[in-house]
Amino acid sequence: MAKHNSSPEPRISLSAPVELVDGDVQTLEPHESREGERFDGGDLTDVDLNGVALTECVLDAVTLTDTGLRGARLVDCLVNSSFATSLVAARSTWRRVRIDNARWGSAELFDSEFESVIISGGKIDFLNFRGAKLTDVLIENAQITELDLASFIGTRVAVRNCRIDTIDFTRATCLDVDLRDTSFARVLGIQGMRGAILSEHQLAEFAPIMAGQLGIRVE
Repeated sequence: MAKHNSSPEPRISLSAPVELVDGDVQTLEPHESREGERFDGGDLTDVDLNGVALTECVLDAVTLTDTGLRGARLVDCLVNSSFATSLVAARSTWRRVRIDNARWGSAELFDSEFESVIISGGKIDFLNFRGAKLTDVLIENAQITELDLASFIGTRVAVRNCRIDTIDFTRATCLDVDLRDTSFARVLGIQGMRGAILSEHQLAEFAPIMAGQLGIRVE
C-alpha cells in the first residue's frame, strides 16, 4: 500500500476477534447484543435485525440481501465475503471493523457512522454514504460503480487503488480525503471536493469536467 507523507493517514487500529464460539445467524434477533461469536455462512435474506449489536464477532460468507440492519452496531468485527443484492443498513454504526471482499449491489449506508474501518476488495454497485460520517476510513482495491458521498463528512479518509465510475461530492465536507491512488470516470458536486487530495495527473485529466461544472469555457 502506497504511503503519502504529505497528508494524514487514516488512524486505523484493528485486532482480529479471538476465542470465538460458533454461532448461528438464524438465532440473531433485532435489538439484541451478541459478543464473541463466529458466524460461518447462512442466509439472512429479508430477516429483521434492525438495531442488532455485534461486538468482537466474525461474519464469514453470510448473505445479507434485504436484511434489516437499520441502526445496527458493529464493533471490533470482521465481515468477510458477504453478499447482498441490497444492503439495508442506514443509520448504522461501524467501529474498528474490517470488511473484506464484499459483493454488494445497492449498499444503503446513508446517515451511518464509520470509525477506524477498512473496506478491502470486492465489488459494490452503489455505495451510499450520503449524510454519513466517516472518520479514519480506508477503502482499497475495490470496484465501485457509484460512490455517493453527498453531504457526508470525511475525516482522514483514503481511497486507494479503486476503480470508481461515478463519485458524488455534492455538499460534502472533506477533511483530508485522499483520492490520489484511485481512478474515477465521472465526478458530481465539484464544489464539495474542497479538502480532497488529488494527484497532478488526476487534476489534469478532470480539468475539462471541473471547468464545465464551474461554467468555464475552454476554447
